[in-house]
Amino acid sequence: MKGLPDKPNYIIELLEGGVTLEDVIDGHICEQAQVEKSAFVAGDLGALMRQHVCWQSVVPQLQPYYPVRCNSSPAVVEVLAALGLGFVCANKAEVTLALEHGVPPDNIILSGVFKQLAHIKHAAKNNIQHLVCENEAELTKIARLHPNAKLLLQLTTEAHAAETSMPFGFSLKSCRHLLETARELGVQVVGATFNIPSSCQDLQQAYTRALSDARCVFDMGVDLGFNMHILDIGGGFTGSEFQLKQVESAVRPLLDAYFPQRSGVQVLAQPGDFYVASAFTLAVSVIGKKMVSCHWEDLSQGEKNEDAEFLYYMNEGVYGSFNHKLLGNTITAPSMHKHALCVGEAVYPSSLWGPSLDQLDQVVERCLLPELSVGDWLLFSNMGTCGLEEFSCLSSSSQLPVYYTISTSDWYEMQEAGVALDSAVKNFSLLQYSA
Repeated sequence: MKGLPDKPNYIIELLEGGVTLEDVIDGHICEQAQVEKSAFVAGDLGALMRQHVCWQSVVPQLQPYYPVRCNSSPAVVEVLAALGLGFVCANKAEVTLALEHGVPPDNIILSGVFKQLAHIKHAAKNNIQHLVCENEAELTKIARLHPNAKLLLQLTTEAHAAETSMPFGFSLKSCRHLLETARELGVQVVGATFNIPSSCQDLQQAYTRALSDARCVFDMGVDLGFNMHILDIGGGFTGSEFQLKQVESAVRPLLDAYFPQRSGVQVLAQPGDFYVASAFTLAVSVIGKKMVSCHWEDLSQGEKNEDAEFLYYMNEGVYGSFNHKLLGNTITAPSMHKHALCVGEAVYPSSLWGPSLDQLDQVVERCLLPELSVGDWLLFSNMGTCGLEEFSCLSSSSQLPVYYTISTSDWYEMQEAGVALDSAVKNFSLLQYSA
């Protein structure tokens, strides 16, 4: 994941004899109990393989391109590269990471709303030809610095504009002008891209409008002499197979109508969260505790009806592993390590905070938990897309250790899929972990 201290060679614990990821977490918590009780991350690389199998089963017509910004752990990049995914990179560092792991330049797309000149030059130097273009200013820069580029025009969508105060991309109304400008500048346009956020409530309407607009862009491009053959439908995929099937149900008939297989159009998608979210679990320790008067009125059934609310302080907060909370994302309530709730057990209104004592450093606003003690551990699942590098200077621990694991069954399945120790995954060193 972003900012994690991966080294050129990383150890993967091979789980044998029924050992599970939970057993590995137990072991590392025991180790931490002897030292500083530092937070850590446990990664299940087998989850990447399982999600890949699911993707191929549900949406085989969509070629997955992984957005590196979601999780730039070299271990993740190496596995996904070996599985044959393409990569969407937002800057020079991400392009370099993909190239270092053997990704062919043809399988890399340079995105980014406002690209730095150095990033465009780096793409040209490394024969990265596919670039996303959002506006005329970007088009002018690319024409000057990378005249051999093959552009995907970023089309804005109503669903995406509703999610952000700064919508990017071009409208259908301005599309022809941008295409004409590209022709005047001698730059190739080969397709279009758009994005529907995962929070969209009406997928059918959103994809109908977006794919209809994309078809118009393709038709205008062909009229102007461009070879339009790549369509990128963007991200918006959670880690849920159910949600993936919902997207497939909305997209498949539209693709058949607007971009049938006989058209020769290559259809891409950017499943970032889908691949990595469920692969990582964050373990944090309770370092402080405060009891205050309860001010919540909607006490749930089973909640102990006493005037008590607990504030728990953890060794990671929004200026570290939970920084995506500052972007408006919701952090789901954690589970307790080695504690299963019993029927009738008292639970209390609780809130979870980071270590900074800043009012913004609230990780979970409200959840119901048994009374915790300082030194207890909490486990946050689906943390594969949490970025740590942006706020590492403010975090309680600038770098969190990552413990990679894989079960023997997942490892054999990976090898059958072409991920081999002696070739693609050359940096993996297996360490047997058995009961």
